[in-house]
Amino acid sequence: MAETIFSKIVRKEIPADILYEDNLCLAFRDINPQAPVHILVIPKEPIAKLSDIESKDHALMGHLLLTVKRVAEQEGLTNGYRVVINCNHDGGQTVDHLHLHILGGRQMTWPPG
Repeated sequence: MAETIFSKIVRKEIPADILYEDNLCLAFRDINPQAPVHILVIPKEPIAKLSDIESKDHALMGHLLLTVKRVAEQEGLTNGYRVVINCNHDGGQTVDHLHLHILGGRQMTWPPG
C-alpha cells in the first residue's frame, strides 16, 4: 500500500487531534469537517479500501465499529450520528487508507449526496 497522510498520523510524524487510540486503531478529528463533529476512525494496519478487506479482517472491522460507538459516546452524540465509509473514487474516497467517518452534532439529511 502506498504511503498516506493517515500512515504518518499513525506513526505520529504529523500532528492530529487524537481522541482515542489502542493497539488496533486511532480516532481523530477531521481537518476538513463536514459537520460540527467529524471524526475519523482508522485501522493502524494499512488497508487501502473497504473492498480490500478479507475474512481475516472480520475482528478488526468489528473493533472499528465498536470504536465508533465508544468515540461517539465520548463526544456526547446522544441524539445520533452518521457513520460513512467511502470506497474508491466513485464512492468519494480521497485517501487510500480505510477510514470510517463519524458525523454528528446536527440533523443529517437524506439522501446524503
